[in-house]
Amino acid sequence: MAYPGYGGYGGPMPGMQNQGIPPQGMAGGPMGGPMGQMGGHPSQGGYAQYGGGYPATYGAPPPAANDPMWGYFTSIAGQDGEIDAEELQRCLTQTGISGSYTPFSLETCRIMIAMLDRDFTGKMGFNEFKELFTALNGWKQNFMMFDQDRSGTVEPHEMSQSLNSMGFRVSPQALNVIIKRYSKGGRVYFDDYVACCVKLRALTDNFRRRDSMQQGAVTFQYDDFILCTMAI
Repeated sequence: MAYPGYGGYGGPMPGMQNQGIPPQGMAGGPMGGPMGQMGGHPSQGGYAQYGGGYPATYGAPPPAANDPMWGYFTSIAGQDGEIDAEELQRCLTQTGISGSYTPFSLETCRIMIAMLDRDFTGKMGFNEFKELFTALNGWKQNFMMFDQDRSGTVEPHEMSQSLNSMGFRVSPQALNVIIKRYSKGGRVYFDDYVACCVKLRALTDNFRRRDSMQQGAVTFQYDDFILCTMAI
């Protein structure tokens, strides 16, 4: 069902596959080439299906030697096969995912990890890294559609259009808060844009998992609410 007034919480999100199937590759190659159609409208029946879970890494077979992302990841990851926020920042800088935009800040890398960190280790495995990279490609293409002058920024009204194109239907009051939180000098920079997308996706996912009746309303215990919000 569509929630009253806003059309639903979150449409298909870049990087998330139906039924929780991990992504099988990224259109355009590892350096952030063009992606396919993004955004769209929420599916009939409530939340769009953008992934029912994150793939586990424990006991999984080693990635194919010709996987380009494996080289980036293993050059940074420690013996535990995972990376923390500082390592993720270096890894993403090496991949060139930011293109001509400013590389991601350490704080943005922290919330990227938190978005996929179901066991609260503060680290990310290879499968989660690939899933993140696919999402980043999608968000980058979405950002570039509105950053037509390649200034590395979008205006507040373009931010609103961008969120709508990804299926988010938030109230004008919520949108105003989002824009004030993530804009600098009246414009939203790429790093802040990605941070906003990460937080929206993570919080929507947390809410959706608890909204089993798809009614747009859930009941949180205080500690659960703190856990969901402070981790991002």
